[in-house]
Amino acid sequence: MVDINRRTLLRGAAVGALSAAGPFAGFLSAPARPVRARLTATADQRDGLVRLWLPDGFAYRSFHDTEQPVHLDDGTVLPGRPDGMAAFPGPDGNTVLIRNHEIKEPGPAFGPAAATYDPMGAGGTSTVEVTRYGEVVRAYASLSGTASNCCGGRMPWGAWISCEETVNGPDVAPDYSGAPNLALTQRHGFIFEVPQQGRSAAEPITAAGRFSHESVAYDPRDGVLYLTEDNFAYASCFYRYLPPERVFVEAGSGRPGLADGGRLQALRVVGRREANLAAAQRPGVVYPVEWVDIDDPAPTYPYAVGRHAPTPNGDALCHVGNQARERGAAWFSRLEGSVYHDDTVFFTSTQGGGAREKSVGPAVEGFGKGRGQVWAYQPREQVLRLVFQSPHTDGLDFPDNITASAAGTLILCEDGEHNNYVRGLTRDGRLFDIALNRIVSSVGDPRHRDEFAGSVFSPDGHTLFVNVQAVHGMTFAIWGPWSRLGV
Repeated sequence: MVDINRRTLLRGAAVGALSAAGPFAGFLSAPARPVRARLTATADQRDGLVRLWLPDGFAYRSFHDTEQPVHLDDGTVLPGRPDGMAAFPGPDGNTVLIRNHEIKEPGPAFGPAAATYDPMGAGGTSTVEVTRYGEVVRAYASLSGTASNCCGGRMPWGAWISCEETVNGPDVAPDYSGAPNLALTQRHGFIFEVPQQGRSAAEPITAAGRFSHESVAYDPRDGVLYLTEDNFAYASCFYRYLPPERVFVEAGSGRPGLADGGRLQALRVVGRREANLAAAQRPGVVYPVEWVDIDDPAPTYPYAVGRHAPTPNGDALCHVGNQARERGAAWFSRLEGSVYHDDTVFFTSTQGGGAREKSVGPAVEGFGKGRGQVWAYQPREQVLRLVFQSPHTDGLDFPDNITASAAGTLILCEDGEHNNYVRGLTRDGRLFDIALNRIVSSVGDPRHRDEFAGSVFSPDGHTLFVNVQAVHGMTFAIWGPWSRLGV
């Protein structure tokens, strides 16, 4: 088996190694061959400015550009920083999008009180109905008063689970931003259900853990929710939440489908305590796995002025993960996007795949040194497999949000330090470019390094919706001859 550091293909590098059946077969059996879609500067159909480069024959329209205030139909002002997103069928062939807004710092809630969890949480979600060409029909705030809503996951009963990528609260000291948390009235670090139509009840599912949540993926066969953790200060774990009731409901029914009070568990490699999966792996490596229980998934830390100081933010970030690691859970480097497709949970490790060398601080070998990995977990077989490992920034640079097309192509959003792309990874092992960020603000500020996020196809597969996550962010509708790209 060829070591990944000796591979010469950067873009178009296919993962080839072990033979496999089922959804892994295509990713692992194809020869390594580059497939490059030539990207060209493409004018935005909204105003004629060039914000993206796309393959020939593709077009796009941006909407909800928050460089200027955007007022929604319910009178609220749309926050910036759009991140994770889900798409549902709407009336007249339109698409209903539920979109996160990753506002980290405490501040007044932007939405109505009935959909607000914490009046001093500035994050949440917005719901927007758009045509297949990105024309906005209606929009409103659907969850408010949360914090750092990063990604989440689409549920088959017609709902979006929105994840808080933080553990801030009045009981926790400031995070890396230095912003005080005392204005917050609630604990944060939870997940929330948002219905396809209407507003969320703004009730956290606390048993699914208080940690730096990134995304979720729901297995409808077993009624299990898989969760990723993006602990950028230390190592991350891969979790699953076993609800107390396994609810199987029809898509679009609007019934709440995820009950609180279940059990949280973390993934452990069989026979290997604290396996370091953040470090570079053999291409196509397969691990049998099992699950360990988390006894205290939603801690409340003692705090009272003059009696108890707030818990250090780093301690709170690692509280749930430390319980997992004490029982031998595997280490990953910044787990981010996830998607359930073809009886498999695919998820990304944004900085996985680093060299096996000691790094400074509390990190383990290879932690935070790589350019990204894509993993796949098969629930029925209880195995974890490496699908892709980036050998270089030109191959794949910090993969973040992930989705899958109907054909099984994985769509990856980059969050790198250089030019950011949306890229595709097909079943026959081809990595190719879909879109390149070329945004320049109205004051001439280049925002080419702002990350792509929230990629999701419309229910009919015609349009790829994707966000650029920035203080002044926006959403794009992209359409064209997808089959020509293998999507």
